[in-house]
Amino acid sequence: MTNVTEQQEELYPIRTVSSLTGIQSVTLRAWERRYKLIKPMRTATGHRLYSREDVEIIRKATGLLEKGMNISQAAQILNETDFAGDESTDTDMSWLLFRQQVMEAISAFNETALENIYQRILSLHPIETVTRNLIIPVLESLGKKWQKDSTGIAAEHFFTVFMRNKLGARFHHRSRNNRGPKLLSSCLPGNFHEIGLLLFSLAADEANYRQILLGADMPLPHLAGAAIISEVDAIVLSGKSKSTFAELKTELSEFITSSDVPVCIGGDICIGIEDEIEEIGAICLGNKIDNAIQKLNKLLK
Repeated sequence: MTNVTEQQEELYPIRTVSSLTGIQSVTLRAWERRYKLIKPMRTATGHRLYSREDVEIIRKATGLLEKGMNISQAAQILNETDFAGDESTDTDMSWLLFRQQVMEAISAFNETALENIYQRILSLHPIETVTRNLIIPVLESLGKKWQKDSTGIAAEHFFTVFMRNKLGARFHHRSRNNRGPKLLSSCLPGNFHEIGLLLFSLAADEANYRQILLGADMPLPHLAGAAIISEVDAIVLSGKSKSTFAELKTELSEFITSSDVPVCIGGDICIGIEDEIEEIGAICLGNKIDNAIQKLNKLLK
């Protein structure tokens, strides 16, 4: 527990939090102890003090319970969600519930249930909204799950195959009438995670880019020849781990130096090494799709 040494923000004693949220003090202590849902500060005498963020998390948990989720499930998804500056809304609660339902279908390897919930969500929201609020958060949760769960890797592969089929079909049936700059996109050598690249490519299609998509594990020498023949305006490379960058740094530097068009790198590989990527002459797109499209627009338009 964190001890309170000075008053940095407005803090509430447990009786006040109980009054604000309608949750009894004994329940609040249980949520803290058993589920790590909240982490109140402590006074020198050991009394709990709760922040506004703690109160907001308790309210979100209450909302999920009202929608039929148990506290264990609610705590799991709330602990994996960043609520900094977030406002509590019914929409937030709905997406949290959708994610939980999808995760349950994945954990059970139940493709029928996964298909049903996915199609129901698509009937309610546009794909861009589903991507931002469901697909990407679920992929992130699965990335954490496989590190501590014996079936986590299998679950991640199960969902990856499901989404590759869905997104691949959408990319295949996209309009070919775009008139914007042409991109040649692929995963870096040794990278087999195509979902991020597919999501980016679909967003680029919506932004009027023409595209040639080469998929996973693309050797750089072969990529260079394809870029010349297809006369693209930029090359986009996707990577998952920054260790990949260290392994490929020399080869990437040579590839970028010899390229006649800008070379962009995106995905989780960018986290924490943006400056290193820029140093070898690449454009770092980051791991947020909307931001990546904005950077491309400035670069090419």
